[in-house]
Amino acid sequence: MEITGRLTANAQVRNVKGDKKVTGFTIAMNRSYKKGEEKKTITTYVDCSYWINSGVAEYLKKGTLVQLYGDMDVNAWVDKDGNAKGRLTFHTQTIKILAKPGNATAEVTATAESKAKQKARATGNPDEDDLPF
Repeated sequence: MEITGRLTANAQVRNVKGDKKVTGFTIAMNRSYKKGEEKKTITTYVDCSYWINSGVAEYLKKGTLVQLYGDMDVNAWVDKDGNAKGRLTFHTQTIKILAKPGNATAEVTATAESKAKQKARATGNPDEDDLPF
């Protein structure tokens, strides 16, 4: 599944289950429609988690336009007052940065960078960014 939206705040990395890290962020997705002559916009907020590479958090700043690939999950519960509650969570597999705040032409694919660096470490061939010169 693919979704696109803007980050509502900077991504946060937290430690879970010992040495594992998860990057968490929320995106806002807008959908517009016309009602008569009036244009209306509905905004849906989606909580996202990314477990693959916590280093990507430095690129996920408030206002960044991202395209995400992964799976959607809905958590539903009843609160202590008996009200039905729900939360939409997107378990992200790939993050593509379409535009950074103030720079509409930037494009980075976080998963591709992550996989390239993992392969370089595994083969003993360092990535150019990892070289000290």
